[in-house]
Amino acid sequence: MLLRLSLVVLLLLQLGWSAHAQDEETVEVEEGTEEAEQEEVKPLYTPPTATGETFFTDHFISEESFKQKWVLSEAKKEGVAEDIAKYDGKWAVEEPEEQAMSGDLGLVLKSRAKHHAVAAKLDKPFKFDGKPLVVQYEVRFQKGMECGGAYIKLLSDVPGLDLKNFQDKTGYTIMFGPDKCGVETKLHFIFRHKNPNNGSYEEKHAKKPTMDLINAFTDKQTHLFTLVVNPDNSFEVFVDQTLVNSGSLLHDVSPPVNPPQEIEDPDDSKPEDWDEREKIPDPDATKPEDWNEDAPRKIVDPDATKPDGWLDDEEEFVPDPNAVKPEDWDDEMDGEWEAPQIENPRCEAAPGCGEWSPPMIDNPEYKGKWKAPMIANPNYKGIWKPRTIPNPDYFEDLSPYAMTPIAAVGLELWAMTEDVLFDNFIITNEKTVADEWAKASWKLKSHEEAREKAAKSFIESIVFAAYERPWLWVVYIMVVIIPVILFIHFCCPATLPKKKSAHPKKTDAITPDDMRPKKKKADLNAKPAEVGQGDAMAEEDQEKDGAEADAAEGDAGEEEEVPEAEEKEEEEAPEEDQEERKPSKADLEATEQPEALAEEGSPRTSARKRRVRKD
Repeated sequence: MLLRLSLVVLLLLQLGWSAHAQDEETVEVEEGTEEAEQEEVKPLYTPPTATGETFFTDHFISEESFKQKWVLSEAKKEGVAEDIAKYDGKWAVEEPEEQAMSGDLGLVLKSRAKHHAVAAKLDKPFKFDGKPLVVQYEVRFQKGMECGGAYIKLLSDVPGLDLKNFQDKTGYTIMFGPDKCGVETKLHFIFRHKNPNNGSYEEKHAKKPTMDLINAFTDKQTHLFTLVVNPDNSFEVFVDQTLVNSGSLLHDVSPPVNPPQEIEDPDDSKPEDWDEREKIPDPDATKPEDWNEDAPRKIVDPDATKPDGWLDDEEEFVPDPNAVKPEDWDDEMDGEWEAPQIENPRCEAAPGCGEWSPPMIDNPEYKGKWKAPMIANPNYKGIWKPRTIPNPDYFEDLSPYAMTPIAAVGLELWAMTEDVLFDNFIITNEKTVADEWAKASWKLKSHEEAREKAAKSFIESIVFAAYERPWLWVVYIMVVIIPVILFIHFCCPATLPKKKSAHPKKTDAITPDDMRPKKKKADLNAKPAEVGQGDAMAEEDQEKDGAEADAAEGDAGEEEEVPEAEEKEEEEAPEEDQEERKPSKADLEATEQPEALAEEGSPRTSARKRRVRKD
């Protein structure tokens, strides 16, 4: 029973998956009217509008607006091969491959295994003058990501900034965004800190976020990345408006912003007589006279004996007698063919085969090479360390928040997977402005994408999961089928088939004798005169016997009263039982010709009828 139910469920799931796959193929092939109808049901996307002060916004309403605001880099990447050094990756403003809202466009990285670089000037430079820096944008990995990034660079406001020469060496203030290669995922927050002593820049990397970002690269949904840098030197990183990283610019970055006050003297050196050995061999110890350094570690067991039944003349391995030389074996090229070796079947029942040799044991006389015992070193001075001196490069910057002003935003990327979509950039100094921007853009798209994803049927989802992981079929059967069977068995016993009683109860089923009409004496007296006297006597006897039988049946019916419960069961009997109680064809024929049978009745025929009636 369990096997049948399992097969039925598997068949239904397989049919569901086949139908789902067929529907997907149909959707890919059909165009025109059906696509137009689908577009009509999608909600219309309205570009967001900033509600406060902003320094840069872009929601990519058209290809023309993109070309007016953004500048494609014409530079070449240094230190790489000439054929891949140029930033010649393609960009396009287009709809997502799976569009959740009608009219929504984004900036799409179109080339695979290419360097991409594009940048845009801010509406006005952002200066770290006491207000937070809030950077927010959307990313959607439409085909997942094998290896590549989707981070942005906030380019420093320095003289001579040329966006046409934007490349990896271009100075930036902050780099922020997701990055992945293989199984390693990152969410970068890097800022370049300026040394107040010499004016050099050093990259400071924030600690790793607590959230696992693998879903952002694999689920093909739109994700929102937000960075907040506060004037109190704190920072916050959000993914889909969920806090995944936070800390201090002074303490939670590597290397630290402020160098140590003291450093090791680079000119100091260890004295020649400095002894760092804590233990030394005892100089007064001598090797004992009975110490034998030449004794072997292992010796032959002198007490070992060859087991009984050891087959000295049999080899442990023999050529496989069933092996066949391959047809394509070339003796000149491959050498002489030899059958592979297998274990000797004669050795299976024996303790061993081949030449017997006693086993090796540890030598009780073995002591190894003598060494003097270790004692404390009287000249030990500890581990030498160079002396510390004041750090000549020391400085103390208590406000790393005050970074280099930002003049532009850029995307300088390399990706092994194309069709990475960017959308809804905003740079502001208020977190609430960014939240309202997200509410009017990302929130709506995320809701529609989640709704479309949830619209898939449960059967399709579990079948798709089992399609990638076949072992899930076993889990489905164990979790679904077995509880259903147990529930039916223990809670619904009435549904199980009932055993037939060995003594069927009496019913009112029609019998052939009941179908036969009974004749009155007047009918018998009205028979023609040509019926013989013997026939008349036989018929009279037959009528008497019939009357006695009817009386007996009547008495039996009065004595055996059927209980009301049994009558109710008989009334509720299925139609199949009623069909079984219907008279047979022979019975109907017998009732249609009662008079003919009576007229043809001879003494022998009447006697036969009486015997049947009595039986």
